[in-house]
Amino acid sequence: MHDTLPRLQQTDFPAITRHTLQIVQVNLGYLCNLSCSHCHVNAGPKRTELMDKATIDLVLDFVCKHNIHTLDLTGGAPEMNPHFKYLITKARELDVNVIDRCNLVILQEPGYEDIAEFLAANNVEIIASLPCYLEDNVDKQRGKGTFNASLVALKKLNTLGYGQPDSPLKLNLVFNPQGTNLPPEQNALEQAYKKYLQEHYGIVFNQLFALANLPIQRFGSMLISKGLFNDYLQLLKDNHREENLDRVMCRNTLSVDWQGYVYDCDFNQMLHLPLGSHGMATTHLSALINDSLKDATITVGQHCYGCTAGQGSSCGGALQPHNTALA
Repeated sequence: MHDTLPRLQQTDFPAITRHTLQIVQVNLGYLCNLSCSHCHVNAGPKRTELMDKATIDLVLDFVCKHNIHTLDLTGGAPEMNPHFKYLITKARELDVNVIDRCNLVILQEPGYEDIAEFLAANNVEIIASLPCYLEDNVDKQRGKGTFNASLVALKKLNTLGYGQPDSPLKLNLVFNPQGTNLPPEQNALEQAYKKYLQEHYGIVFNQLFALANLPIQRFGSMLISKGLFNDYLQLLKDNHREENLDRVMCRNTLSVDWQGYVYDCDFNQMLHLPLGSHGMATTHLSALINDSLKDATITVGQHCYGCTAGQGSSCGGALQPHNTALA
């Protein structure tokens, strides 16, 4: 796989600093039951990296110490970490909101059939990847049969109350473009998703998050192989919008990898770019127990244009109101 970091480190991206820390995003490991073409983690069934219980306890200590309101769990497939349920149970005891970034297919895998009920019982918000509402497009991006498996999972979640009107159980879906385009306008796409999934499958959900593909890891390597890397990066830069800078996720989120090392965002984690505030090769979460990180410098690179292009892109979807036209 091609290394994208040398093409991204020299940057003219604007300097930015942190706001108050509100969200800790934890990568529980790179093990996954899928190998999606757009995956910026390069996760898959052969990966062995998994966060251990001692590190999970450290995460819980940090969350408690800093009064963090949201714990955002990702991977790989976070459900495949053997301490997944333990972490959620303890976090909910602290009255922390928990997000599970779920690929849906995992809910049908042997040994994970009870995960959906567990998530519902603990009022865990689910952000589920469904890169399109058409079978051929999803299977092309994620593997044959994944679309139908995702539908089965969504119907099960709906039965449990997820995504239903007036239910506290939140079910949000994630869209990623298949190729070298920016995501379409999020609100219009959400309405198209809702209409199609309701009419064809009786499936409902709360919100759709439209995320841009960043030129790193598996997707970035594909761009290099096809000679499209520079063109895609130029597309991101041409559509950069200053007004998105104040709302990018690195302002209020800290990313923690499976070993407990910390980064300004999940994308920097995958590039092994050090936390901007400390200027060290690596910083461990244990070194930040008494550090609020407020006003700390954020490490940036050319890939950061992926978060500020057009309507903007973050873990919570577009950064701009739905009626704002793209550049």
